[in-house]
Amino acid sequence: MRFSTLFGRTLRENPSDAELVSHQLSLRAGLIRQLGAGIYSYLPIGWRVLLKIEQIMREEMDAIGGQELVMPVVQPADIWRATGRYDAPAPGPALLRFQDRGGHDMVLAMTHEEVATDLARQEIGSYRQLPQMVYQIQTKFRDEPRSRGGLVRVREFTMKDAYSFDADYEGLDAFYPSIYRAYENIFARCGVEAIAVEADTGIMGGSVSHEFMVLTDAGEDTLVLCPHCRYAANAEKAVFVKGEGPRAPEAALEKVPTPGTTTIEGVAKLLGVETRQTYKAVFYSTPSGEVVFGVIRGDLDVNPTKLSNMVGGAELHPSTAEELEAAGIVAGYASPIGLSGVRVIADDSLTTVNNAVAGANEVGYHYRNVNYPRDFRVEAVGDIALAREGDRCANCGEALTLSRGIEVGHLFKLGTKYSAAVGATFLDRDGVARPLVMGSYGIGTGRLLACVIEQHHDAKGIIWPVSVAPFQVHIVSLGSKDAEVTAAADALYGRLKGRGYEVLYDDRAESAGVKFNDADLIGVPVRLTVSRRTLDNHQFELKARWEADRRLVPADEVEAAIDATLASDPTAPVGA
Repeated sequence: MRFSTLFGRTLRENPSDAELVSHQLSLRAGLIRQLGAGIYSYLPIGWRVLLKIEQIMREEMDAIGGQELVMPVVQPADIWRATGRYDAPAPGPALLRFQDRGGHDMVLAMTHEEVATDLARQEIGSYRQLPQMVYQIQTKFRDEPRSRGGLVRVREFTMKDAYSFDADYEGLDAFYPSIYRAYENIFARCGVEAIAVEADTGIMGGSVSHEFMVLTDAGEDTLVLCPHCRYAANAEKAVFVKGEGPRAPEAALEKVPTPGTTTIEGVAKLLGVETRQTYKAVFYSTPSGEVVFGVIRGDLDVNPTKLSNMVGGAELHPSTAEELEAAGIVAGYASPIGLSGVRVIADDSLTTVNNAVAGANEVGYHYRNVNYPRDFRVEAVGDIALAREGDRCANCGEALTLSRGIEVGHLFKLGTKYSAAVGATFLDRDGVARPLVMGSYGIGTGRLLACVIEQHHDAKGIIWPVSVAPFQVHIVSLGSKDAEVTAAADALYGRLKGRGYEVLYDDRAESAGVKFNDADLIGVPVRLTVSRRTLDNHQFELKARWEADRRLVPADEVEAAIDATLASDPTAPVGA
């Protein structure tokens, strides 16, 4: 590719609205251009990278028996109604709904579980056809309320999504490690360091889920990690040791004055108890205004995602003062005792303490000696606690740490959630119809591209791993006014192309500074410079993008030098 004919241009300055490094460099290097909020076009350089990422995905999916197909982006709403997701609180408004000219309800696919299951219903009839795994690399659309970070959070995106079908859970469990390893291979081959963490199943459902995360301060997700035993989980899912609170023989419930004291710390100090001997009240509301009362031991915090899961996955927001007043709740003095018409969900930490302090739902008063379940009832008890830095690992007891990360892949054991809903069954060995047991596995290709840049850049620009670089070699000609230098650069370009190298040839009439800056910005692994000095010595100047040093190589040895440099890529997986 001649730079002079390349569609797209580089930018000198960072766009003012680009915060993440990957967003800045993707725009400046001419990889993408924004059309609307969370909607981007890929320019030729960016598209070349994306195609290489997709090819790696194809190779790894094919290696574990995957078969590629393509499913529609536009889908009838009825199939989403069949699984209950069309009208569910989640995905809610993220699912873009519309009507065709015939008045039929339609959606833009944000995922393809429904369609994949419907295909399996039509094509799989017998256990003899199992197991199966199909995959696609296809467009998705999610009407995100807040797109940010360039390709990290968008509305329209491309995803590699795969779907497995087994006769039983044992088959799914046997296949799951294969897709897990394939994902590890994909990220390693793309030069990305990613870790797998336990994750919430969210709107997808199912029993088990893992996210592959790229650790970066720019990440939107909080990860809970144990450096000792390698436990790793998204904060939405993480468990930890809650410990025991003070315990004593149950005492009689007592209402006591606590004027002007509305915080856990203040009440504990006033009444001379530890914070872990108090009950904390946290309130969230559904879109309809229904209040959910989360009650937890006072030294802990409520995890909104866990709380949402306890009430059926409802979308929750912190309750407003108006919503609390309408529910008869006195803010600062709220109590689970004596409430009616409010959904009360308790953390299991309530069972670790007795004779606790809780609000009396009356201004200026709290209760002492509150004991669950003696003094109040709840809708459900479970883990709704948020893991924090320094909490103890549930596996080994060591201190947990928090990190930020970007999700690049997600695995789900779906079970029969979708197959049972749409009637995707098969006949087993005894001729009995049974629902297919499914798994779902996704990678956002554009987000993976962004993560490559997040992990591989310097102050000058991108440093592409060889495996996904848009070109292998970047020729810089410093002789626009020197016919011999131009001819030599042209000849080198033709020679390398003829031998199968992917080459970007900067043949523009620009200064050396501009050309070198663009070369560093775009980040092609090998830069070859042709100048009067190199030509007179029958040499070319070679520089690896990841190295500071430059060296001269004889003109007749340039291919060997390129090969050796490409082979020295520090991001390449061991043994690759």
